[in-house]
Amino acid sequence: MATRVPTVASSRWLQSLRKWYYNAAGFNKLGLMRDDTLYEDEDVKEAIRRLPENLYNDRMFRIKRALDLTMRHQILPKNQWTKYEEDKLYLQPYLKEVIRERKEREEWAKK
Repeated sequence: MATRVPTVASSRWLQSLRKWYYNAAGFNKLGLMRDDTLYEDEDVKEAIRRLPENLYNDRMFRIKRALDLTMRHQILPKNQWTKYEEDKLYLQPYLKEVIRERKEREEWAKK
């Protein structure tokens, strides 16, 4: 039982560290989500192409707003920042599927 206490304490500490880093990164102050900041390689571009229209439009709005704010050297009011708890990895399911399909194609090409 004594070994569980440090595990719980360390997971809380790790969660606090994640929140701190999330806020320190700064993209949330522009209203962006984590998936908005991914480097757009071929896999990410294909995952973006597969997004439903509403998710794609939301992504484009956030990116355009962030570009506008950056050009004006401003950030959003604090109540409009993306919160760590509200940030969802909306692109990850599509990205995992694209990567799985690419690896499968590569395996077939080897045969």
